[in-house]
Amino acid sequence: MRVGSHQLRRVEGTQATRIADVEIARVKSFAGLVMNLPVTKRDCLATARVAFFSGRKTNIRSTVTDRVMFYCQHVLGIGHLVRSAEIVRQLARDSHVLLVTGGEIPDGFRLPENIDTLQLPPLKTSPDFSSLRPCDFSRSLEETRAMRRTLLLQAFNDFNPDVLVTELFPFGRKHFRFELLPLLERARSQQSRRTLVVSSVRDILVARKDQEEYEQRVCSLVNSFYNLVLVHGDEKFLKLDESFSRLSGLRCPVAYTGYVVQQHKTDADKSYGFPTVERRRPAIVVSNGGGQYLTGQMLLESVLRAAHLLQDQIPHEFHFFAGPLMPEEAYNRLQTLAASSDNVSLSRYTPNLAAVLKCAKLSVSMAGYNTVMDILSSGVGALVYPVTSNGDQEQSVRAEKLAKIGVLDLIGPEELAPEKLAQKLGAALRNEPTRLALNRSGAANSALLLRKYLAIHREHISDIPDLWLRSQEESVAEKQASDRRKRNAQQH
Repeated sequence: MRVGSHQLRRVEGTQATRIADVEIARVKSFAGLVMNLPVTKRDCLATARVAFFSGRKTNIRSTVTDRVMFYCQHVLGIGHLVRSAEIVRQLARDSHVLLVTGGEIPDGFRLPENIDTLQLPPLKTSPDFSSLRPCDFSRSLEETRAMRRTLLLQAFNDFNPDVLVTELFPFGRKHFRFELLPLLERARSQQSRRTLVVSSVRDILVARKDQEEYEQRVCSLVNSFYNLVLVHGDEKFLKLDESFSRLSGLRCPVAYTGYVVQQHKTDADKSYGFPTVERRRPAIVVSNGGGQYLTGQMLLESVLRAAHLLQDQIPHEFHFFAGPLMPEEAYNRLQTLAASSDNVSLSRYTPNLAAVLKCAKLSVSMAGYNTVMDILSSGVGALVYPVTSNGDQEQSVRAEKLAKIGVLDLIGPEELAPEKLAQKLGAALRNEPTRLALNRSGAANSALLLRKYLAIHREHISDIPDLWLRSQEESVAEKQASDRRKRNAQQH
């Protein structure tokens, strides 16, 4: 299947399919193209039971032929992609899903089975998030933007989704308005307005220098285009209005799903082509997300130096996962440091971090959403060093709140010196973490909530007169035609 000149693939195995793009000149030949998307296991009715954190249960009956288009753009890390993939995995059980991705997908990243994927020509941001950069330098930024916009609109037209989900936007991804605003306008220009438009956001939003202007802009976009906001957090732990004060200014429902955690069963003993944690010695796992953050690179270098000091003091072995997108120069520097210690193993990546942590005595990492969820799921003791670059306090807010409860401990900037960090690691191994009960069924609840609100949306749309659902231009044209008919009737 193709969308324009791009290959559209159905993922049926466990490995992500890399979708090669083609010359931009070929994108011009879109007219008349149709995606013959297969429909499998979609021909019957299903009854789902919704069980949310409040304990309220509702029976919802829905057709499983619903079509969900899910847009995810990750830029520096892969956290947004990991969370989106887990949500899509649940959606694909009862819906036909098209996952649109716009960033670099690491080799070996396993996308959910039985979904369609469209890989847009990838873009990333500068380290300070101030500008966009193409990942393929054979094209200019403007050429890449034009290609992406065309592909995205064509995919919407051909897939014809019942639900459109934009991950993070409009609460973030401002640099991608060039393609998302036309997409939203296309969704809203439908004569029936039948597509449910949803924003998918995490528990904490990044603070802005122009916070008041930012919140006003978000409210305007949500109120213009969106039917629902899904918050992937537990409101009993963190509420979205702690980082977005104008939540009450949104005119659509805001629903908390619980935290999204990787729920598919994995086994840390199975490599899936990747290194595993040997159980001969107790393990300390040191991970770095996608690997592109300078903060994470600095943390890994500091822990490597501390591990060297500890090799004759503790029996533990350090297992480092540098990140699949770490620059080669930075990875080579880590390899040089790792070679000087007998208690260290260094690998690029594991897609199985949650299972690996269950075999560990201690986790050392940054404090991103997905890593923290893996820590909570495994119950492992943890030291975290939150990213605070560019004034971003998202990781600090989450980590500090968990540290106060005793779930994990923080590493301060002054504790990165090898001697101090070695002492910190030794103390952490002696501590027993507090267990915290959170709603971690965010992926399953996201699917159930989308089904619920789609049913409500359809019922609402069916009650609205056709004239209200047409664009203003269509309504005016019909009124003018009606007036002409009346005048002609009067003349005769």
